[in-house]
Amino acid sequence: MMKRIKSVMFALWICLSFILTIASGSFVILYIFIKGFKSVDLEFLLSNPGGIPIGTEGGVFPAIIGSILLMLIAIVFASILAIATAVYIVFYCRSQRLENIADAIIQCMAGVPSIVLGLFGYSVMVVTFNMGRSLLSAGLTLGLMIFPFIQVRVEKAFQEFSRSAINASYSLGVSKVYTIFKLVLPQCRRDIVSSITLAGGFAMGAAAPIMLTGAVIFAPVPKSLSSPVMALPLHLYILANEGISMEKAYATALVLIALLIIINIFAMTLTLWRKEVKR
Repeated sequence: MMKRIKSVMFALWICLSFILTIASGSFVILYIFIKGFKSVDLEFLLSNPGGIPIGTEGGVFPAIIGSILLMLIAIVFASILAIATAVYIVFYCRSQRLENIADAIIQCMAGVPSIVLGLFGYSVMVVTFNMGRSLLSAGLTLGLMIFPFIQVRVEKAFQEFSRSAINASYSLGVSKVYTIFKLVLPQCRRDIVSSITLAGGFAMGAAAPIMLTGAVIFAPVPKSLSSPVMALPLHLYILANEGISMEKAYATALVLIALLIIINIFAMTLTLWRKEVKR
């Protein structure tokens, strides 16, 4: 009897947690949609911010482009490092001590506050390497922030891959490099793409790392990697924190959420399309 009661209570807890998660997420999105929908139009999406103070008029077009460029730089930089690190730990590292040290460092990186990473990016990239407050400095700093996020998930996908399939490939005389590129990576593509996509959304919504490295209150669409850039999260922070325009702040938040949803839908579609092509 007690086992049945515990089973029912556990199932009830799971269902309530699921409903609460869906309801809270839907409430946030719906609330921002209701507050910001009236201010979102073509002029808001395709024009530069204006007015005095800046942001009371106009739109967020430079911030949209800046956020997308920052995300692209971050995921390219972080993905290269994360996938290479995961491949080394899973397929090449033969020292358990070295693997433990690498895992500990990566876990510590995941726990570093984003503002500390912003300070690191400012000290190293802006000052030491003389890169200035630029699109590249901010993008690389975001890449450092999301690197552990991608690496941990990619490493987990590699570890869960069938060892019998890998050993069968080795027994046929296939090299390790060929096995990784032709067998492991294609089969893990879905997990890799989803990890990169989620990390990209995380990077696009971060304001603290870019405040010190490249994002500014106002800038045109960047023409080079050395140009300063506007970003949606910083623009949203300025509008709300300074009390410039809550109406524009909600509209900016709605645009940011819409971009994240579009990116995730695109990644899911790309993954499913590749799966169908393979079949």
